[in-house]
Amino acid sequence: MKRFTSPRLIVAGGLLCALAAGAVVSAQRAASSMTSAADRFLASLTPEQRKQAAYALEADERLRWNFIPDEMFPRNGLPFKDMTEPQRKAAHDLLRSGLSARGYETYTGIMALEHILRATEGGRLARDADAYRFTVFGGPSTTAPWAWRVEGHHVSLHFTVVNGSALASTPSFAGSNPAEVRDGAEKGKRVLGQLEDAGRALVMALDASQRKAAILDAAAPNEILTRNDLDIKPLAPEGLPAAAMTPAQRDLLMKVIEAYSGLMTADLAAERMSKIASAGVEKVAFAWAGPVERGQRHYYRVQGPTFLIEFDNTQNDGNHVHSIWRDFGNDFGRDLLREHLKTARH
Repeated sequence: MKRFTSPRLIVAGGLLCALAAGAVVSAQRAASSMTSAADRFLASLTPEQRKQAAYALEADERLRWNFIPDEMFPRNGLPFKDMTEPQRKAAHDLLRSGLSARGYETYTGIMALEHILRATEGGRLARDADAYRFTVFGGPSTTAPWAWRVEGHHVSLHFTVVNGSALASTPSFAGSNPAEVRDGAEKGKRVLGQLEDAGRALVMALDASQRKAAILDAAAPNEILTRNDLDIKPLAPEGLPAAAMTPAQRDLLMKVIEAYSGLMTADLAAERMSKIASAGVEKVAFAWAGPVERGQRHYYRVQGPTFLIEFDNTQNDGNHVHSIWRDFGNDFGRDLLREHLKTARH
């Protein structure tokens, strides 16, 4: 087996204990910020608005999610368009509590693409940047579990807080239509360009034998394979493992992962990277489908023992992205809530 000499992987392995300890502190910090922001958001609402925005943690609604337009998937929750300006500010503050500056810019950029779609589609669908909905499940608390969600076309963000000290942040979906704006004042804009470019940089760095292992199919699937399934399992074949990459290629693999984890706050990003390191970075694999040239329909995924990233750019002739980060055991905070219930029984 090849030895790992990549600085990124040395850090991931050598400082594993520090990362794990830091992740606990990070989760506490992020959870505290979310709890305060959610409290302020709910406090700003009228009783009627709270009926739209607030559900019990155990409600079936919490697991009802999708990333397609509202016409195809009617949503609950309180939309921007039904909020006053102070309430919108509180909603944006809640959104910021889970995202980095780049993540906030990315997700609000996805929402803003609805204006472009409205103009280019001629009203075929009711594209509305103010239709994104906020929902809180359970009461924001430092001692009891609760959760919150932001969702609409091409946006689905889920956060679960348990006892104010543990936090889950998946599924986290980001889509972009168009992937690249090709006309008008915003021509050239690529909201998810970093995600696409990071994956392509890695596949282009592989040699012929490595590409044979990594490229699963000459044609890309027309959708992420996990879609909006509630329960997912590792996908096969896995592709090219990090253990079969050179140090420079493993650095590129880490850059792909960081392109996604970096959409979250620094605290949450550190926690995600800590979990990957704990499970073994050398076990993470990269797979690609479709041509490698930019502008062609393509798909890639990064998969480790605990997580899955999927990126698909096939619709609209390769100008429409769907991407997601999933956690095999802890989507919607399942593992955290299971452990909480065990402790609570005692």
